[in-house]
Amino acid sequence: MKRNRKFKLLMGCLAMLLASAFAVAQDAAKCVRSTSQPQSSSELERVLRQMDKAASAFRSTEADFVWNQYQKVVNDTDIQKGKIYFRRQDKEIQMAADITEPDHKYVLFSNGTVRVYQPRIDQVTEYNAGKNRADLESFLVLGFGGSGHDLLKLYDVKYLGKEKVDGVEADKLELVPKSVKVRNNVARILLWIDPSRGVSVQQQFFEPSGDYRLAKYSDIQLNPKLPDNVFKLKTTNKTKTISPQTQS
Repeated sequence: MKRNRKFKLLMGCLAMLLASAFAVAQDAAKCVRSTSQPQSSSELERVLRQMDKAASAFRSTEADFVWNQYQKVVNDTDIQKGKIYFRRQDKEIQMAADITEPDHKYVLFSNGTVRVYQPRIDQVTEYNAGKNRADLESFLVLGFGGSGHDLLKLYDVKYLGKEKVDGVEADKLELVPKSVKVRNNVARILLWIDPSRGVSVQQQFFEPSGDYRLAKYSDIQLNPKLPDNVFKLKTTNKTKTISPQTQS
């Protein structure tokens, strides 16, 4: 239970970065669910190849985002807006988010640690991914630099057809995690992939409770040269740092 609680804390932090996270299933069993649509297999293969191509050339991404977090129990939606950055250096994955609305926050994932800085109270909340690091890093590249065919190792994947998202005629995929541990946190995921670039323009993550996270990305720039300070928290010399998982 303690490990699951820690995993949910990390999931919540990465939700501010990406509105999600997923765990790695080590065995690659059955790859793709069967579908009644005869064209689905070939269409799915086309989308996965586009994602593979984008992944091979991926170095960095910058985009504007709108994240909607819906909570079923209170029937309420929390909306956050800002800018997000991804960077891959060798095998290291880094992600940063500058949340501008409704409250200013900075979120950073680097070296296996999630750090959330709240300027208003001048405090950093730090979560060490620990054994979940590989799981969380796999989430970070979902739709942004991750291989399409690698999805088949982790999910049952279904092609759901075309759907327009903010003017983009996107390919819609449904992902159901193969890992029971992951399904306890994320029941299924929807991805809307831009066919011209092989990247995600929208993502939706459904929890078993009925809560969901919807992430929309716009003004996506592929492989820009990002300054190093994007991946550094703008703290002060009086900033307090806390680590919740070490206080239990």
